[in-house]
Amino acid sequence: MRMIMIPAILLAILITPAHAEPTAATDLDRLIDDVRKFDLANNPVLAGREGEVTALAKLPDVSILRTRINANSNREFVKRLADIQTRHDGLSIGQQFNADLLEYVLTSRTARADFDVSALPFTNDSGFHTFLDGLARSTRVRSVAEGEAWIARLRLMPTFLAQHRANIARGVETGFAQPKMIVRGVVETLETQINDDTMLDSLLAPLSTLPASTTPEQVDALRAGITQAFHEAIAPAYAETLAFMRDEILPKSRDSIGISETPGGAAYYEVLVKAFTTTDMSAAQVHELGKTEVARIRAEMEEVIAETGFDGSFAEFLVFLRTDPQFYAKTEEELLMRASYISKQADDKMPQYFGLLPRLPYGVRPVPAAIAPNYTTARYWPGDIKQGRAGGYMVNTYDLKSRPLYELPALSVHEAVPGHHHQFAISAELQDVPKFRNELYVVAFGEGWGLYTEKLAVEMGLYHTPYEHFGRLTYEMWRACRLVMDTGIHAFGWSRDQAKACLTDNSALALHNIETETNRYISWPGQALGYKIGELTIWRLRHQAETELGDKFDLRAFHDEVLKDGGMTLTMLEAKIERWISEVGKAQ
Repeated sequence: MRMIMIPAILLAILITPAHAEPTAATDLDRLIDDVRKFDLANNPVLAGREGEVTALAKLPDVSILRTRINANSNREFVKRLADIQTRHDGLSIGQQFNADLLEYVLTSRTARADFDVSALPFTNDSGFHTFLDGLARSTRVRSVAEGEAWIARLRLMPTFLAQHRANIARGVETGFAQPKMIVRGVVETLETQINDDTMLDSLLAPLSTLPASTTPEQVDALRAGITQAFHEAIAPAYAETLAFMRDEILPKSRDSIGISETPGGAAYYEVLVKAFTTTDMSAAQVHELGKTEVARIRAEMEEVIAETGFDGSFAEFLVFLRTDPQFYAKTEEELLMRASYISKQADDKMPQYFGLLPRLPYGVRPVPAAIAPNYTTARYWPGDIKQGRAGGYMVNTYDLKSRPLYELPALSVHEAVPGHHHQFAISAELQDVPKFRNELYVVAFGEGWGLYTEKLAVEMGLYHTPYEHFGRLTYEMWRACRLVMDTGIHAFGWSRDQAKACLTDNSALALHNIETETNRYISWPGQALGYKIGELTIWRLRHQAETELGDKFDLRAFHDEVLKDGGMTLTMLEAKIERWISEVGKAQ
């Protein structure tokens, strides 16, 4: 009998089942890809930064119809992920890590989608009304085509603002809306934006990155197009929005401040507590933890006051710090220079405490004047190495008598390095991970890290006087009071005065800052809870590692291990560090 030789590739095809079962790993990869495509399709700003040219001419659709469609899509994603998770034995450790992070993202979205969150598109210091300014500051136009797309995007602002107005009006009618005092702040910001001549300058700024080959005629045409869009579309739309917020929404807004005072608000707050802490803690447990921390920090403050030799009560010491001219910059430039010098001192120490250092630099900049009055003390604005944009440590120079210099070291390390800039940049530069992980920000992890670095800066030698040490403790008290204030306002029916007393009586924060911070907690329920809980978790894990590893403990390696995989839930961080402790302990 003659033997027939079958080529190996054909043989493989013949013996492969016609309908091979997909693995959990391939299904997970497909799901991650589908979620990414979904996110890019619904976020043209993100898609444009990813290189999709057509998206540069679009703005997000924030209509109620699109919101509901998106919610249903996310629920379907959750079902697909749940099916994959039941087959977790087919996933590697890295793939399971991706799956757990995706689960956090999707379940957070769907939990919020049960509530009309699009009716709450602003907080006390930012939101739909400041979106355009932020977009302009992060946009880089690198060709005439991109400049024309920018103009097209600007002309969509009337629709964008109209959709938000419809959402806000719906919320006011149902009662699921922001308090009157927060609406009043938005009105004030809108008035400043409209009367400020810098809005057009901000919209023209993206043209500064046009290539040198662009002709003067092309530049003039783009400038003319932006200017025309501003006068014909943007300015009238902002004027209409101001009138709407001032004349229609403000009079109808609720006087209560707690989210639990709104229909479904108590259930919504429970969702937020779990999402922002990434724990199963109840509001009552968070509240009690806050009171314990307030008492502990207050005792440390008393010790520092004794070091200064101050002869007076705690309350008198706070008045001294809030009023003595020696503690305040005389000019905006002085405040920025002080912040810059402290930041460079921190830069100088970084290699001693970290082996993993990112490529992206950061700058020290003032908060834009139009939003500064209601803005927080400082904030980090992420950079983008592809866009040619450095990270920004944004220092609020408004009302200098509210910006004490003794707080600057703690503020600077939190917002710049080794805090948010270091952490954000490492996440953005992660290699061989799904793109959503480069952009993922988990409040408890990120803000917990920022607060951890404030105390780490003691070891780094960045506090030079007892007043600066007291400033650090003031900042730690600030975050401890958040646990008490946020839960007090939104779970236990506290008044605004009752809430802000925690900061007024126990910290040296400037009174203006206490006012804006209290408004922040009122307008952004739950977000303030992640800081202290995240910080305490990181310190507990560090102490565990130091105890169990002994001489094998390396602080630089510990810090790198915490940050090297980007943002994650606290449960995931605990499991990762415990695994690292075990691996280091077994190593020779």
